[in-house]
Amino acid sequence: MIDASARFDDKFGLNEYNIQDVHKQRLGGIDIAVLDCRQTAELIVRAALERQGRGRPLMLSSANGEVISRCRRDPELARAFAAADLINADGQPLVFISRLCRNRLPERVATTDLFHDVAREAIRKGATFYMFGGTEAVNQEACRRAAALYPGLSIVGRSHGYLTGEKLEATIEHIKDLAPDILWVALGVPLEQQFYQQWSHRLSTVGAIKTSGGLFDFLAGVRRRAPRWMQMIGIEWAYRMMQEPRRLWWRYAVTNPHAIYVLFTQSSISRRADVA
Repeated sequence: MIDASARFDDKFGLNEYNIQDVHKQRLGGIDIAVLDCRQTAELIVRAALERQGRGRPLMLSSANGEVISRCRRDPELARAFAAADLINADGQPLVFISRLCRNRLPERVATTDLFHDVAREAIRKGATFYMFGGTEAVNQEACRRAAALYPGLSIVGRSHGYLTGEKLEATIEHIKDLAPDILWVALGVPLEQQFYQQWSHRLSTVGAIKTSGGLFDFLAGVRRRAPRWMQMIGIEWAYRMMQEPRRLWWRYAVTNPHAIYVLFTQSSISRRADVA
């Protein structure tokens, strides 16, 4: 197994390992990677570069309380997440619960933070991006800001996510021709999982697909992150609910209590209080 404390760099001689060899901790019925944000970024870029052209792209996803709750209630969605090659903890409650487990998560790996680490690593290793999802305006602005933040980052293409029929088919073929190393798909759960299931067999030239949720909204400045202190104590959801109460109040009122229950009952909690 790969030691989560090691950096994924050539000097550590880890090129022989597959992404599936990463230590995982079962939380809420989902196997979560025991990696911090920087380690995840390094591994994603390296694995995507090595995977490109070798069959289906890697499936990289994230789980938070809402995902934990929905997977418990929806077996089909649970199977889709179980098929992912790597799942990160995009929720502070998962980090808290992991402290009761044998393999503690070093930190939350929020996709909105991870993108920046992956962008820096992509520049260093020469990896390319394609950004798919969101509205046209949001997608265009997210790409513009990403390019401005990271000169040298190669974004080979982009498209909004409101495509169907022949237009979607043509876009899939265009992505295949462009052969990006990492395809960021920002459609939300479960559309991102359905996208992978439907199109991954047509995207063999892509190294990895990373589900991205609302990432493009944050990159474009349409939404703002919660203050750091709210993120650290696991109540970023409250900040989001204050921004969109009509849309999110019922979701969080239902999923949060259920997610906490599932995390406590469906996690591999160690009985030893002195587990490191």
